[in-house]
Amino acid sequence: MSGFTSPADFARALEALPAPDEAAIAAARARQGQLTKPAGSLGRLEEIAIFLAGWQARPIPALDRARVVVFAGNHGVTVHGVSAFPAAVTAEMVRNFERGGAAINALAGAAGMELKVVALELNRPTADFTVAPAMTEHECLAAINAGAAAVDADLDLLAVGEMGIGNSTAAAALCARSFGGGASDWVGPGTGIDAAGIAHKTEVVERGLAFHADAPATPFETLRRLGGREIAAIAGAVVRARQLGVPVILDGFISCASVAPLSAAFPAITDHCIAGHVSAEPGHARLLDRLGLVPLLSLGMRLGEASGAAVATCVIRAAVAAHAEMATFAEAGVSEAG
Repeated sequence: MSGFTSPADFARALEALPAPDEAAIAAARARQGQLTKPAGSLGRLEEIAIFLAGWQARPIPALDRARVVVFAGNHGVTVHGVSAFPAAVTAEMVRNFERGGAAINALAGAAGMELKVVALELNRPTADFTVAPAMTEHECLAAINAGAAAVDADLDLLAVGEMGIGNSTAAAALCARSFGGGASDWVGPGTGIDAAGIAHKTEVVERGLAFHADAPATPFETLRRLGGREIAAIAGAVVRARQLGVPVILDGFISCASVAPLSAAFPAITDHCIAGHVSAEPGHARLLDRLGLVPLLSLGMRLGEASGAAVATCVIRAAVAAHAEMATFAEAGVSEAG
């Protein structure tokens, strides 16, 4: 499957989102009712197994090939000092990923996931979105297609994460434009700025929202005007995964904000997504509510890199194991409830 050929082609993909396999869902649900346990006693583990069955189109899902992709990009808005770290850290962390020294390397390994890192023109930051669109149409479409290209049809599960100094500023702007509220409703400490820094960051987001207030409110235009290359890439990966029937685990605030413009126009985009966790970034819980997602974990994490999604994959593996490996009442010779 080739990439999206134009913004209109991307819009058409959002208008034609595939549904899960209802027969596989019914068969998985029936199997859950036959396993040696009281009905519903494994709670969300049962729901996860049924969810995966629907998107993988098989009654007993598998996680033979799970991939985590970390997209990296640099942001022009960092000229306003919105982060505690310099923009050079993005490229430095990409090198750390490639050398195996980052948290996501360890966590992906623990979750049995292959790790792919996609660096997107780190030597060419996006434009400062307070005075111009962050990306041209061509740049945004290229980033979306870079995300789509990271998804293979034979994946059983995809986790998406990011690295990009300044991207929590872009994420806050995306959320405010997509779901309303003021900048202060969405801006948080990001990499660890103090109260004065948060106030300044809020003002920067407000300026960006005002500059683009009259722009078309389509998913593509919102992404290109206020997003970043790694953010647009996550959006592209999520849409391509939907087309291919690959379930997705979203990570933290930035990962989820990447689909906010899509969800505002097409709420069903998150039907094939699991929220891996709720992060410590203040806007994340509010965003998950708007996306209609209930997080699997709440561990006070705020790293990004798909770290929370990788940890959540361990829980998802437990759900698949219970669904696939438990005996039925008939197989075990155990009497069912009367």
